[in-house]
Amino acid sequence: MTDALLPAAPQPLEKENDGYFRKGCNPLAQTGRSKLQNQRAALNQQILKAVRMRTGAENLLKVATNPKVREQVRLELSFVNSDLQMLKEELEGLNISVGVYQNTEEAFTIPLIPLGLKETKDVDFSVVLKDFILEHYSEDGYLYEDEIADLMDLRQACRTPSRDEAGVELLMTYFIQLGFVESRFFPPTRQMGLLFTWYDSLTGVPVSQQNLLLEKASVLFNTGALYTQIGTRCDRQTQAGLESAIDAFQRAAGVLNYLKETFTHTPSYDMSPAMLSVLVKMMLAQAQESVFEKISLPGIRNEFFMLVKVAQEAAKVGEVYQQLHAAMSQVPVKENIPYSWASLACVKGHHYSALAHYFTAILLIDHQVKPGTDLDHQEKCLSQLYDRMPEGLTPLATLKNDQQRRQLGKSHLRRAMTHHEESVREASLCKKLRSIEVLQKVLCAAQERSRLTYAQHQEDDDLLNLIDAPSVVAKTEQEVDIILPQFSKLTVTDFFQKLGPLSVFSANKRWTPPRSIRFTAEEGDLGFTLRGNAPVQVHFLDPYCSASVAGAREGDYIVSIQLVDCKWLTVSEVMKLLKSFGEDEIEMKVVSLLDSTSSMSWDTGFLKEGEIGRARWLKPVILALWEAETGGSRVQEIETILANTHNKSATYSVGMQKTYSMICLAIDDDDKTDKTKKISKKLSFLSWGTNKNRQKSASTLCLPSVGVARPQVKKKLPSPFSLLNSDSSLY
Repeated sequence: MTDALLPAAPQPLEKENDGYFRKGCNPLAQTGRSKLQNQRAALNQQILKAVRMRTGAENLLKVATNPKVREQVRLELSFVNSDLQMLKEELEGLNISVGVYQNTEEAFTIPLIPLGLKETKDVDFSVVLKDFILEHYSEDGYLYEDEIADLMDLRQACRTPSRDEAGVELLMTYFIQLGFVESRFFPPTRQMGLLFTWYDSLTGVPVSQQNLLLEKASVLFNTGALYTQIGTRCDRQTQAGLESAIDAFQRAAGVLNYLKETFTHTPSYDMSPAMLSVLVKMMLAQAQESVFEKISLPGIRNEFFMLVKVAQEAAKVGEVYQQLHAAMSQVPVKENIPYSWASLACVKGHHYSALAHYFTAILLIDHQVKPGTDLDHQEKCLSQLYDRMPEGLTPLATLKNDQQRRQLGKSHLRRAMTHHEESVREASLCKKLRSIEVLQKVLCAAQERSRLTYAQHQEDDDLLNLIDAPSVVAKTEQEVDIILPQFSKLTVTDFFQKLGPLSVFSANKRWTPPRSIRFTAEEGDLGFTLRGNAPVQVHFLDPYCSASVAGAREGDYIVSIQLVDCKWLTVSEVMKLLKSFGEDEIEMKVVSLLDSTSSMSWDTGFLKEGEIGRARWLKPVILALWEAETGGSRVQEIETILANTHNKSATYSVGMQKTYSMICLAIDDDDKTDKTKKISKKLSFLSWGTNKNRQKSASTLCLPSVGVARPQVKKKLPSPFSLLNSDSSLY
C-alpha cells in the first residue's frame, strides 16, 4: 500500500480530533504521497542551484575574452546542462509516479495521471501588514497579531493538504481569504515588499513575484491538482467510486479552466494558457475514461445494442485521448510536458480505439437474426455505428447476410490488432511506462484477446475477401464537462474584519485620520441625521449645531462613539447609542473619505503627523508678517521666531521690513475658524505683496524637503482664496 501511514510521529499529535492541526491538513502523516512531495521539493532546490550556475556560466562566457577561460567555461556549462537535464528527467519520473496516487486496492485497470502540488517558500506577513495597518488605517498593528498569525498558519497548512474534500476546502478557504487580504493591504499602485516564491510543478524552476496574483494562481493550481489526486484515489471497482472519480476530474478541469481565464499572465509555465488548456483536456479525457469504466463495470453482455453502445463509448475515449496527444505534441507545450504523459495519452488513444473495433467485431460475428428480432431498430443502430458503410454494403443486407457480417467483423479485428500493436509499441518506447506493471498487463491481455478471437474465425480465403473496416463513430451517453469552482458555497470570515467594511476600509481608498468630535445634544437634537449601511455617515448637518462647530462635516463616517467601535453598526444602532447619552458630552470619532486623485488637503484633518508639526511652527511667522504690514516694523520679532526655528531649514533675509513671500504647507486646523476671518481683513498686505511691490520681494521663507533649501523661483502668486484650498501655496 503506497499510501499507508509510516511510523514517524507521536500518536497524540496525529489525531485531528485533538485540534492540533487545522482541518484538512496533517503534515505529520508520512504517506507515499508526502514522501513524493518531499522528494519534489528537494529536486526543486537542486534545479534552482543548477539554473543559477548555468546563468553564471553564461554571463561569464559573454564577458570573457581569454580563449582558455572561454574553453573552460564552455566545458563547465556543458556539465551544468547535463546535470540540469538529469534533474528534470528525475522530476519527470516523480510526475509519472502514478502508482503512489492510485487506489490501494488491487485493480486490473490502466492508471490515471494526477498532478503534483506546487511547492513554495515561507512568507512572513507580520512586519509588512503591521506597518500598513498603522500607516493606512491609523490603527496599532500589534492589535492584529492574532489575525496575522491565523493567516500565516492557514498558508502553512495549505502546503500539506489532506487528499479529501477537507483538503480542497482548506485550499479554497485560503484562496478566498487572499481576496480579502488583497483588498485590505495591496494597493494597485504600490508594491508591498512581500516576495512570493513558487516552484513550477513540471520543471521545478522557481518563480518569484511581489504580486499577490502569483500566490492566488498557485493556490488555485494546487486546488485543481488536489482534485486530480482525489480522482485517481477513488475506488474504480465500485459504481460510487467511479462516479466520484468523474466528478473529481470534472472539478479539476473547472478549476484549471478558471485559472486559465482569470490569471492570463502568470509567469510560471505550468500555469501558462497553453499548458492549462492541455491539462484541462487531460482531466476531461480521464473523466471520459471513467465514464467508460462505469458502463463496463456491471459486465458487457454479448447483446447487439449493448455492444453498439460500448463500442461507441470506447471510440469516444480513444478520440479524446488522440486529441490530447495531438495537443501535447504542439509547440511550446511539447518542450515542457513530461514525455511519459504524452506517451501514455498516445497509448490510451490506440488502446481504446482497439477496444471500439473489437466490440464492433464481436457484435457482427456473433449476431444472429432470431424470430421476433426488431430488424428496423438494429438497422438504425448499425447505420449510426459508422459515418459511412463500406463500399457495396448496406446495413440491412449486412445484418441478413452471415458471410458479409463475418468478413466485416474480421476486418474490425484486424484493425483492433493493429491498434493494440501500436499501443504496446508506444508503451515499450517510454522507460517510465515500461516500469508500470499493471499497464503492461492490461495492454498485453487486450492484445491477446483480440488475437485469439481472430484466430478462431480465421479462414484460408480471408486474404481474398479483404474489406476495409470503417471507423466507429464516437458517441457517449454521458458527455463530461467542466464544473466551475463554487466559491460562493463556502463561508469564509475575513480575518481582518475589525478594520471595518471592505466597501469603505480597503487599500484602494484613502481617508483622513480619525478626528475626535466632542459635542452635546441640545434638547435631544443631535443637529444631524444618519444614512447608509455600516459604517454610517453624517447627513443633513446643521452648520450651527455643536457637532458642526466641533469639526464634523457632512459625509463623515462614524468609526467610534465613546470608545465603542461603530464600523459595523447600522443606522438604528448608532442612533440608539447616541441618544443613550442624553445631554452629556459625546466623544465621536469620524473619518472623511478622500478622492483617490486628490492631494492632501490644507487643514490638519488631511495632514500627516510631521506636516502638522511644520504647520504649527509656521503659524507665528504668518501672524507676525500680517501685523507687520499694518502695525509697523516687526522684523526683530520675526528674527526671534525664525532663530528659534532654525532647525526647520527656513531661510530668510534680515532688514526687509515689509516685503515677504513664503511657501506655506498648511495652517493648523485648531485655529482655522478664527484665522479665516483675520485673513479676510488683512488682504491689503497680500495684494500689496503681489501687485504693487512685486519687484521689491527680496527674501524668501521656505520649507524645503530633506533639510535642503530650495532655490528662489519667481512665480505668479495666487490669490489668498486659493491659499485656503491647496496643499502648499505660494503667496
